[in-house]
Amino acid sequence: MKGFLLSLWEILKIFLIALIIVIPIRYFLFQPFFVKGQSMEPSFENGDYLIIDELSYRLGDPQRGDVVVFRYPNDVSQRYIKRVIGLPGETVEVKNGNVAITNSEGEKVLDESLYLSGVETPGDIITTLAEEEYFVLGDNRPSSFDSRSWGILPGKDIIGKVAVRAWPFTDFTKIESPSY
Repeated sequence: MKGFLLSLWEILKIFLIALIIVIPIRYFLFQPFFVKGQSMEPSFENGDYLIIDELSYRLGDPQRGDVVVFRYPNDVSQRYIKRVIGLPGETVEVKNGNVAITNSEGEKVLDESLYLSGVETPGDIITTLAEEEYFVLGDNRPSSFDSRSWGILPGKDIIGKVAVRAWPFTDFTKIESPSY
């Protein structure tokens, strides 16, 4: 009986140590996310399993091109995934199938050919972002429900940056943001 209790105590200690290690990592550093829908195709497919880095945005701000997971501003119980296009203080204009950014450096049309594969951006919108506001778009522009539909994304709703595609395992990769 004493051997059984010692074995049970050892198992309990291992379980407690695992909890002490896993819970802080899961809730403060990294978090899993399943892609639902086609709004980020071809970059991410329905059913992809992603790891979200929650630490980066505690140390810095989102950058143009980052793929982020956030709480949908009109229903914070829902999680969305989109690409950051417009940053605080910038003016974003969607017109004639292109996205143009105006900031202190002037105006430039974004070259999004790395992830859009010839797809144009439908819509006709112009918006200026205040502090802690972001403009986000899905990579599947004709089918994405994004800032063109529901408006700007408050920075407080951003959960984190997509760091790794973990599933399907054949597509396991670290996710890099494009440079414009």
